[in-house]
Amino acid sequence: MAGAGEDWLSDGLDVAGTDCGLWVPGVDYVAGWRGAREAADRLNRALLGAGVELSEVRAVASTNEEGRGVVRIAGWPTAVDRLAGLLEVLGDGDGGAA
Repeated sequence: MAGAGEDWLSDGLDVAGTDCGLWVPGVDYVAGWRGAREAADRLNRALLGAGVELSEVRAVASTNEEGRGVVRIAGWPTAVDRLAGLLEVLGDGDGGAA
């Protein structure tokens, strides 16, 4: 996945999370991460298609402590706020209220 430059993964956004150092022996983290990576790549392509700079906000693949794939959104608050605005336009505009 490419973003605003070759070093888009190390542009200052902390994408590691607080639980990134916990590894349990015998847990297949790679399988969960692969699925999360596919989903994150798809979302990042959609973000690029919508004109969002991946250096400002992007999806990041990870796993939880059980090895289940997790996709996190990492971004600067202003960029995430703009993304929320784009999603609200696609929805019904009431912030998800029923």
